[in-house]
Amino acid sequence: MRRIQSVARYFQRNMTNFVYPTVRRDETQVDILHKTAVKVYIYRHLEDPDAVETKAFVEAQNSMFQNFIKTNTVRNKLEAKLTDMFNYERYGVPFKKGNNYYYFHNSGLQPQSVLYTQKTVDDNASPNILSTDGTISLGTYNFSESGKFFGYALSASGSDWLNIHVREVGLDKDLEETPLKWAKFTSIEFTHDERGFFYNRYPAPSVSQDKAGTETDSSENQMVYYHRIGTSQDDDILIYKDAEHPTQMFSVSVSDCGRYLILNVSENCDPKNLVYFADLEKQFGGNSVLGVPQFTPIIDKWEAEYSWIANQGTTFLFQTTLNSPKKRIIKYDLTQPPLGFVEVIAETENPLDFVNVVDKNKLVLVYLKDVKHIVQVHNLLTGEFLNSIDLPAGSIIKGMSGNKKDTEMFYGFGSFVSPGVIKRYDFEAKTDILFRETSVNGFDSSLFDVKQVFYPSEDAKIPMYIFHKKGLVLNNDNPTLLYAYGGFNISILPAFSVGWLTFIEKFNGVVAVANIRGGAEYGQEWYDAGRLFKKQNCFTDFQNAAKYLISSKYTTPAKLVINGGSNGGLLVGACLNQTPELFGLGIAEVGVMDLLRFHKFTIGSAWTSDYGNPDVKEDFEYAYKISPLHNVDGSKVYPAVLIITGDHDDRVVPLHSMKLAATMQFELKENPNPIMMRINTKAGHGAGKSMQQIIEEAADKYTYLSIVLNAKYMD
Repeated sequence: MRRIQSVARYFQRNMTNFVYPTVRRDETQVDILHKTAVKVYIYRHLEDPDAVETKAFVEAQNSMFQNFIKTNTVRNKLEAKLTDMFNYERYGVPFKKGNNYYYFHNSGLQPQSVLYTQKTVDDNASPNILSTDGTISLGTYNFSESGKFFGYALSASGSDWLNIHVREVGLDKDLEETPLKWAKFTSIEFTHDERGFFYNRYPAPSVSQDKAGTETDSSENQMVYYHRIGTSQDDDILIYKDAEHPTQMFSVSVSDCGRYLILNVSENCDPKNLVYFADLEKQFGGNSVLGVPQFTPIIDKWEAEYSWIANQGTTFLFQTTLNSPKKRIIKYDLTQPPLGFVEVIAETENPLDFVNVVDKNKLVLVYLKDVKHIVQVHNLLTGEFLNSIDLPAGSIIKGMSGNKKDTEMFYGFGSFVSPGVIKRYDFEAKTDILFRETSVNGFDSSLFDVKQVFYPSEDAKIPMYIFHKKGLVLNNDNPTLLYAYGGFNISILPAFSVGWLTFIEKFNGVVAVANIRGGAEYGQEWYDAGRLFKKQNCFTDFQNAAKYLISSKYTTPAKLVINGGSNGGLLVGACLNQTPELFGLGIAEVGVMDLLRFHKFTIGSAWTSDYGNPDVKEDFEYAYKISPLHNVDGSKVYPAVLIITGDHDDRVVPLHSMKLAATMQFELKENPNPIMMRINTKAGHGAGKSMQQIIEEAADKYTYLSIVLNAKYMD
């Protein structure tokens, strides 16, 4: 209660005659869903991004937030510190295509990283292909088989919409004046004759090209096209679509030999898929696409995840969860389909994270062992174990490159306190050589302690990393940031974060990362334990992480911040409603806050894998009980709240965050702690932000934290 009163006094002292912005409420709006009257749609007009009221809401919320933090002296100090910390050289893992090596590089404060090329590993590098600035970012890219052509897709303001360009390597001009438009959730996959490539696109939405990313239209009827270089997009060949299943999504891979196309069909974010193949040589006499390929099923049942790895002639290799929730490697011979799948490498106690094929027949397997990577090398077809590749304790692979044609691979690894090391592994010489190590001026990793604990939560033990400065006193008085995600079969792995390290250094803070259920840290079963009718497990795990930090004397509720983005934003929103007394601040970023209407906007229909389908009665009843928007409780005392979103977020559209902010500010208007919102302009779901946007957002976020938690900045 003392913390609540002190924050309330600060709030009142610094905001004379403070009131939340007025937002129109439609008290008559009631939806009857499955015979249940749902009244929390009084802010539905905020679902229209182009409405005058919505634009006024955004302006008022940003103005309120900036007025709240701008007079605090910590803001300028934080921006200066973050700018200094971010000003270090960053290198991507090199990869080889044709006769050239490529890697991404950022000198420190460049808005976006630049792609560099060099002829040999030891050669001097030069900028090549693409250099963008500001809020135009590289969405995806690929080279043709020989390395002659480079296809790349650009995103504006962080939107999922992409414009695809193509150019010849060595030339500084695109081969086509007009890029391919309305591509989304796509790769760029060249045929081996190098005459064209496959990509995914959608029907044009209801907005003009310059407003792409602000619309909320449902993303339906994805199509796979083949574009022949030098021709109009209007002449592209429609390879595949399924009008009877408009929410399905597709991807095409070209086999190692160039002869086969592998078509992957997904129904939603549930990792189950169908797989088909087409034989270009049999149909067209070579590696060319001269018409619509004829596909034959390999997997035609929604029973498991199958990820195509490579082929040796007619033998296809897959990574699968079929009868193996932690994944295994199987093979399939196209010429002997009655034989079905043959196991190559059995499931182990550790989930298989990802694989890579190098040096003709070397299969590199990366496993997760208690949220740390271990690396093994096996024979591609026999599965024979060949050797391990050692990593420093607690390290995570950040990137890996290599292909069947080359005897070398590059891999990068890092940790919470290591910005990154890149090594070159030579399979012929069996050498593992340091290629490049990143350093940050003034940063000394030896000053930090990192440990992993396993805390109890209902019927599970949950791993959690905790890191802070050495010598931290456990006195229940340390500002602590607790982060998690818990969804969509995604593992949250150790990562070097300038923001987190600045928080630790300048506020004597503690950062805790909880690997709650719903992710992939322990395979399919861990994922299944945190989705659909078990989604509450995620929230319970997160709340128990908070209780562990408090009982272990790291912090107290008054000093505890919970933070998450996207599905993690939902996590924060739900926990604020359920156990507000556990926290001093909740920071919810680009969150899914309306669990009754999420499936009606952009790609939201794909999330029914985790949240259920609100059009189904049982799913609706469960979602209604946990939806952040529908469970704000004005009878409870909430901690301070900061809701962050982007005006070009067409993944989790900003209407989720805006409706929750409006609801909280009304229902909690007597709450002693502030409910604030920050809306990024020319920014999307997170990817593609310029360096300046990243720094400004972090400075604002930690300034707000400093104010509401009364956390002292250490000069």
